[in-house]
Amino acid sequence: MPFGRKPRTKLNSAALALVGAVLLPSAAPAGPNVVVILTDDQRWDCVGSADRPYLGIRTPNLDRLAAEGARFRNAFVTTSLCSPSRASMLSGLYAHTHQVINNFTDFPADLPSYPRQLQAAGYETAYIGKFHMGEQSDEKRPGFDYWISHTGQGRYDENTFNIDGTRKVVKGYYTKVVTDMAVEWLRGRGDRPFLLVLGHKAPHGPFVPEEKYRHAFDAAKIEYPASAFDLAGKPRWIAERLDTWHGIYGPLYGFRNEFPDRSGAGVKVFGDFVRSYLGTILSVDDSVGAICHALKETGRLEDTVIIFTSDNGFLLGEHGMIDKRTMHEESIRVPLLVRYPKRIRPGSVIDEMVLNIDLAPSIVELCGAAPLPKVHGRSWAVLLERTSRAGDHRPDPEREQAGRAGAPGTLAGASGSVGPVAGAPGSVGPVAGAPGSVGWRTSWYYEYDYEKQFPYTPNVRGVRTADWKYVHYPHGDGKPDRHKAELYNLRADPQERKNLIDDPACADRLADLRAELARLMNECDALPDKMPLDEGVKMELPEKAIR
Repeated sequence: MPFGRKPRTKLNSAALALVGAVLLPSAAPAGPNVVVILTDDQRWDCVGSADRPYLGIRTPNLDRLAAEGARFRNAFVTTSLCSPSRASMLSGLYAHTHQVINNFTDFPADLPSYPRQLQAAGYETAYIGKFHMGEQSDEKRPGFDYWISHTGQGRYDENTFNIDGTRKVVKGYYTKVVTDMAVEWLRGRGDRPFLLVLGHKAPHGPFVPEEKYRHAFDAAKIEYPASAFDLAGKPRWIAERLDTWHGIYGPLYGFRNEFPDRSGAGVKVFGDFVRSYLGTILSVDDSVGAICHALKETGRLEDTVIIFTSDNGFLLGEHGMIDKRTMHEESIRVPLLVRYPKRIRPGSVIDEMVLNIDLAPSIVELCGAAPLPKVHGRSWAVLLERTSRAGDHRPDPEREQAGRAGAPGTLAGASGSVGPVAGAPGSVGPVAGAPGSVGWRTSWYYEYDYEKQFPYTPNVRGVRTADWKYVHYPHGDGKPDRHKAELYNLRADPQERKNLIDDPACADRLADLRAELARLMNECDALPDKMPLDEGVKMELPEKAIR
């Protein structure tokens, strides 16, 4: 359906150069509007347009973004933790460079970011919702003209918001509250292009679905994934994590009062945990619909780049784990949907591996703003020029078998967790690329640092290609690793069930991946590699204020 367009002043190249030089606030840049919708802890398969939607989840508004734009099939984060990943999205840098290496460090006030680049180019900029960096402060951050946020993690029911300098207690379901605030701001825009970042709390735990979705998944049978019981050959710390705050037998963010609970009855509580997680995402889908409707009503839908993504994935029992932080697929993979009709063919599916560090340079390029002075990521705008329709890809047998009916299903022994899918790269080397991906990355580096406040995951360093993954766990003292490393053939073993690290037949592959990891770390300024000392997995619970 064609949508009306709001007239906008057009500038010639000379005028644009003048804007870039002296930043005339009265002149409107010719770039598109940008709306970035960011969720918290949403794994990649919890959208209806995924190749195998988790438990058949239906998200019609998100699916419309995919149908009218592009879905990035292989989107990852370089650190699967909220604040470091968000800082990487803003700056285009790895955590070891921007130094937001935990959930307690604020985004550096002097660090360049895509909002600051757009602001300098004449854009109106706004942040509404959960910022999740430097949680002790709700003050406006550099790069944003308009600001609504809060301290801490936020609550699903009631929050004290800093509304552009005025603090106010606002009752109501979080997702709907921040959506209404965003819609109000969108409707008040003039002719200048704008950037809006909308930060949701959902689906971060403890999960509290909106009342209308509280029972949406009641009929679904949910069991522990089979990989939770298949830990032979894995590092010992994975089994040690089972009873902790981040294990399937632990308190499950408060859903379970008595723990550790390894009884058969404990599965029911785990099922409630998963159902609640999914229920919060349905409200996010409603929010996406409301944002798109507001853009259409104001005549800006076709002139706006809409980006939907999450700060990291989430383990729902795979390998006996909940939460994120690790380099398992469920932890590092995120949804990435982009709608912009002027640059994207409807229904495009992009197979190349893109990272959270690519978001900033991509937005800056799409808007024609000055490039960031230093980034580790690269713009995926070039991939939009080579987009192909989803129907051009080969059928996915697993998806055909699972179906998309959305009917209640059984989650027993599998979670929809997959690695590369049909139509993805077919070569197997550490530099295996995707079809048509000449010049695009064929491997990437992952990092996570041990946290004393959450002592359930060791230091993590790893490399992923299209078909292989190598992960090791340095102790932090420069001595040989104490934990067994992991090696997976993602093509043959997408659920990472069989650790090949001790397989002599994979010795050459392992050597290649270790060399590739060293090359990538050097390339992104990660050497010398500094990290905290791994103090081991502990049973203690995190403080309530930081959960």
